[in-house]
Amino acid sequence: MSSGIVGILLAAGASSRFGGNKLLYPLDTGMAVGAAAARRLVAVIADSLAVVKPDDDVLPPLLAAQGLSIVVNDRAGEGLGTSLACGVAAAPQAKGWVIGLADMPLIQAATIELVVNRLCNGAAIVAPVYHGRRGHPVGFSERFFSRLTHLQTDQGARDLLEQHADILDLVEVDDRGILMDLDCRDGNAVIQTTRKP
Repeated sequence: MSSGIVGILLAAGASSRFGGNKLLYPLDTGMAVGAAAARRLVAVIADSLAVVKPDDDVLPPLLAAQGLSIVVNDRAGEGLGTSLACGVAAAPQAKGWVIGLADMPLIQAATIELVVNRLCNGAAIVAPVYHGRRGHPVGFSERFFSRLTHLQTDQGARDLLEQHADILDLVEVDDRGILMDLDCRDGNAVIQTTRKP
C-alpha cells in the first residue's frame, strides 16, 4: 500500500547518553529496540531502508533480518541531518519518504499507515499528533528531495517543519508511542515520553 513511498529508519546515532548502543537494548519481548522499530516500519512500508554508522557491525544484520535495506552514512558523526539526507538520497525515485527513529519502537502500525495514506493523497508534509504534541514518524513528499538531501545539522528536519508549518498536515492519533523513545536516566534504560520533532 506504500505506492512509491519509502520508509527510512534513522539508526546511526552515537547513543552517547545511554552508555552503549541503545538500539541493541532488549524490550520486554526480548527483541532489540532497533529491530522492533524496524519491524513496525517494514510491516507497513515494504520498501524501507535503515541508515547506520560505518563502524557498527552488530545492528545492521539485525535490521536487515527484519527486511530493511542497509545504507551506511559515513558522516554519521556530524549529526542526525546527515543521516536523513543520506537515507533520502538512497531512494531518489520515491514519491515520498516516511522518516522513523530507531529508538522509538512503540509506534503503532496504524499510525504509520495514516502518514503513508496522507502522502499518497497529496500531502506535502505529514506528522502525527498525540494530545496536541507532534511526534514521529514524519512524512515528506518528493517535492522536498533537494531540501532533505542537503540537511547538515543535528536538528534533522526540525527547521524544515517550522519553515513549512503552513502546509504541515497534522494527523491526530491515539498512539502515545509517537512520543516515546528509549533513553538513559540515572544510568538506567527507560522508555520515556519525550518530544523530538
